[in-house]
Amino acid sequence: MASNEVRKDYLLNRWVVIASNRKKRPTDFVKKQETKQEGVCPLCPGNEHLTPPAVLVYRLADGKIIKEKEHGDLRLKDWVLRVIPNIYPAFVVPKQKEEIITKSSQLVNAVGHHEVIVESSCHDEHPSVARISQLIHTINAYLDRINVLSTKPYVKHIAVFKNHGANAGASLSHTHSQLITTPFLPTTLEEELKASKQFWNKNGKCIFCDIIKKEKSGPRFIWKNKSFVVFAPYASVNPMEFWVFPKRHQSNMVNMSQDEVKDLAETLRVCLGTLKSLLNDPPYNFGFHTILQEDAQDCYHWHLEVYPKVLTWAGFEKSTGMYINMISPEDAAVELRVAVNAELKALQK
Repeated sequence: MASNEVRKDYLLNRWVVIASNRKKRPTDFVKKQETKQEGVCPLCPGNEHLTPPAVLVYRLADGKIIKEKEHGDLRLKDWVLRVIPNIYPAFVVPKQKEEIITKSSQLVNAVGHHEVIVESSCHDEHPSVARISQLIHTINAYLDRINVLSTKPYVKHIAVFKNHGANAGASLSHTHSQLITTPFLPTTLEEELKASKQFWNKNGKCIFCDIIKKEKSGPRFIWKNKSFVVFAPYASVNPMEFWVFPKRHQSNMVNMSQDEVKDLAETLRVCLGTLKSLLNDPPYNFGFHTILQEDAQDCYHWHLEVYPKVLTWAGFEKSTGMYINMISPEDAAVELRVAVNAELKALQK
């Protein structure tokens, strides 16, 4: 691009300055790796007593996963994965029906669930280096908890997300992700759903399916496998940001088949491994955009968004809601495509 551009998101009323005149290469964002935290890790095996009882435990028995739950002082050993309540929850499980009441248009009780998914018994088995089998367990745990929690009358949305690295908000270095339920649909998801419904009503098709069709053969394409497509979004907020979409139309991620779960595990390993290699294991956040409402089945398309944390938003971004990205998504896609190929070769050795 010859000059800076201001681009609008596919659906959201969000504008981003693609500042080519301030152009940087991905290597300009490479930083020293964060110093590992010292001390006792409450998420490591042997320290289960430092956590609340797990709402879900995966254990291996005769090569198969057994799903269990802890109660009281019981803490299971030899686990593959644990899901525990967050000790400092943002949303709290209601103890009585009255707590669910909306007090006004500007005030709602923060009722819900806040859980930590301990992705592995191995402290450093982050998705960028994890075994595919372990990533499959992690994804299945997400689906198990969504299936359970979506039946609660006060749960209107379930956010599954990961903060990797202290600079991305992770307070513990042991590999983990989180799940939060909310009693209403958050703004970003609400705007996406509204726009996708409008497109469906006008055109009789899913806007996300249209986006996938365009991006998988365009300059922002990064990688694909049998079930998923990865690309840099047209109006990316973050340098090196990429999105992951299932090829098959589905509004809720719980509708994934086990073959798709395996392909998503491969996608996470390849793409997050690529990010680690390219930017020296940068801090990042990722979040799943998935909708529970049945009336979204035709128009919405669940997906995963990955946000490398390589810049700090300053006064302009915070005061305007407009963002400045110094690497165009087209340039990011070129770098990520090359790095993905190198990552694939390394995995095949």
